Amino acid sequence: MSARIYSPTRTAMQSGTARTGQWVLEFEPSQPRSIEPLMGYTSSGDMKRQIRLRFDTEEAAIAYAEKNGIAYRVEKPKKTSRRVISYAENFRYDRKVPWTH
Repeated sequence: MSARIYSPTRTAMQSGTARTGQWVLEFEPSQPRSIEPLMGYTSSGDMKRQIRLRFDTEEAAIAYAEKNGIAYRVEKPKKTSRRVISYAENFRYDRKVPWTH
């Protein structure tokens, strides 16, 4: 029984950074998924895949895993580089490539 501890990134539908500072402990799958023959649904007998614990800090998630004897691996979040520009940047007179229609 091993777990993965990570900080979720924002979804494609978010423009802000809400709910991205939390840390999540999620169990790794212990059984492969299978296709149910009657309806064709994908199912699994692994009930730990449904457990998703949220923590405020990485240290709290690690402490919980160590206290309960859960093997874990930590995935550090990648830093995003965002260039801050405004709409007026499109019409600057000193652009390298002049703006035209």
